[in-house]
Amino acid sequence: MTARTLIAELPELGQLDRRKLAALVGVAPFNRDSGNWRGHRMISGGRTSVRTVLYMASLAAIRFNPVIRENYQRLVARGRPKKVAIIACLRQLLTILNAIVRDATPWAVQSA
Repeated sequence: MTARTLIAELPELGQLDRRKLAALVGVAPFNRDSGNWRGHRMISGGRTSVRTVLYMASLAAIRFNPVIRENYQRLVARGRPKKVAIIACLRQLLTILNAIVRDATPWAVQSA
């Protein structure tokens, strides 16, 4: 389901850089500042169908992908709310998928 949605609704995958792609999907944090007032950073806009499919894929990745699970656990341990950590993992997953399509290489976990 995820692959079908990405192919159909996100043809720019692999052609844009990670920041533009995150904004296109609607997971880039935008600030709400005015003068000296500093608001919360939140995600908005973008392609809702792609975002919802990637949200479910990121939940599965948090459970089964060791790289994304480690990132999620680190963010939660630092005090980030769980939904913020999930969106950060979603953005990381989107960046990984973008690199896979751009470089035409399969997923490979890099050992440290």
